[in-house]
Amino acid sequence: MYTLTVRDYLRCAHSFQGAIFGMGQLLHFMTYQVELVFTTEKLDENSIVVDFGVTQDALQEMLRALNGKNLDELPEFKGIQTTTEFLCHYFHTHVAKAVAPKFHGTLRVILRESPLAEAAYEAPVGR
Repeated sequence: MYTLTVRDYLRCAHSFQGAIFGMGQLLHFMTYQVELVFTTEKLDENSIVVDFGVTQDALQEMLRALNGKNLDELPEFKGIQTTTEFLCHYFHTHVAKAVAPKFHGTLRVILRESPLAEAAYEAPVGR
């Protein structure tokens, strides 16, 4: 298997509803390390996993939309618990759409809250 990994940071604020979240019910600021791992069994006609520029553009588009924002105030997240797990799936959905014309394989999205805690979502793309 071949992989290509790109990373950056998401800095945003949010809060949760429900006692299970404890202090997370209060508005808090998060800095996530966002990692996109593209995996495929064979290289494309250019001998690459996927165009690095395409992956970077897709990630940067997502970050521009969310960085510095209070997720609680964005219409697309109205009534949604923006947990780390949810955000992994959200990133996957949008990045997968952007790269699907140029990539066939698996995309794993990892969001690290700290060196001790992370969540991930993985699914096929372009099939």
